[in-house]
Amino acid sequence: MAAAVAARGHAVSIYTTDRDMSQSERAAIGAPADDGVERRVFRQHWPRQFAASFDLGAALEDAIPKADIVHLHSLYLYHVWKAASACRRSKVAYLLRPHGSLDPFLRRRHRLRKSLVELAFQNRVIREAAALHWTAEDEMRLAAPYTFGAPGVVVPNGLDLRGFAGMPAPGAFFRAHPALAGTKPILFLSRINFKKGLDVLVPAFAKALAVDPALRLVIAGPDDGYQKTAEGFAASAGVSDKVVWLGMLSGEAKKAAFADCTAFALPSWSENFGIAIVEAMACKAPVIISDRVNIWREIEGAGAGLVSPPDIDAVAAHILLLAGDRPRAKRMGEAGRRLVEERYDWAKIALDLERVYAKLADA
Repeated sequence: MAAAVAARGHAVSIYTTDRDMSQSERAAIGAPADDGVERRVFRQHWPRQFAASFDLGAALEDAIPKADIVHLHSLYLYHVWKAASACRRSKVAYLLRPHGSLDPFLRRRHRLRKSLVELAFQNRVIREAAALHWTAEDEMRLAAPYTFGAPGVVVPNGLDLRGFAGMPAPGAFFRAHPALAGTKPILFLSRINFKKGLDVLVPAFAKALAVDPALRLVIAGPDDGYQKTAEGFAASAGVSDKVVWLGMLSGEAKKAAFADCTAFALPSWSENFGIAIVEAMACKAPVIISDRVNIWREIEGAGAGLVSPPDIDAVAAHILLLAGDRPRAKRMGEAGRRLVEERYDWAKIALDLERVYAKLADA
């Protein structure tokens, strides 16, 4: 997002803590880049749950008065309070992006702790935002009861399609994983997290496997503390030997997985956008998603995938449908690529962001 706006000729800076970053990630993000975006990474300290960083706070106090607009990301953390306070004092407008935090499914988690933060500062930060940034109409609709009437703008996430101009040769994924040769892989690629619907997908896969023994479930992504639980789902369903765990995939390996999979599946319980879904569509993979993914209407309307509630029988039926009707799956994959090109290209989205920033800065 920052790079796309910088490419329009604007001065853009990212200020962040090193929360959840490894030392190598911190070094990579803080290193100079050739995309015109300044990046500054600050070490967080106690209380870590709050992601506090006095160094970040001091830097924001210095930088915000010089800014035309501040794009503030996430809720309930130190930087939200500090940046909003500095904006208020400097009379600089800020656009606040909740990143799914106000979806009722997530909002009710840790409710007592969140209530205290809301009373301390979060409710005021929402009320005083120049606008709230949503990445889908459904995200805005679901959050409406908790926004105090603050205005909203919908600007989706995107992809740099230059990275998807060239694809790995067909079969590259199977050559990298020869044990999967001749199978029909259903790909899950995301954080291995409680909200991602693995409690639905794994038993749905088991049902489908009973009908089509060529199916395999490929699970790729970093463990977010949930992999042992998900492995338990596979053991309970008796399909542990048909589930392949690949860990994190990136670059050409990730594109190869998308390109060669029978379908990409993400039946999440809550998903404010779902960038992995857009990446899958960019690689012409047909997608199987839940109606809790907030861009499901766009995907269904474009004919790019199959949508259902996060329901085991429904997801199993969709797996079998795409595994058994390859022409239909191919048409869906091509429709998904067209949808990404039309709606989720950063070069186009940057124009929308530019208009939003200009309007809020001049208000």
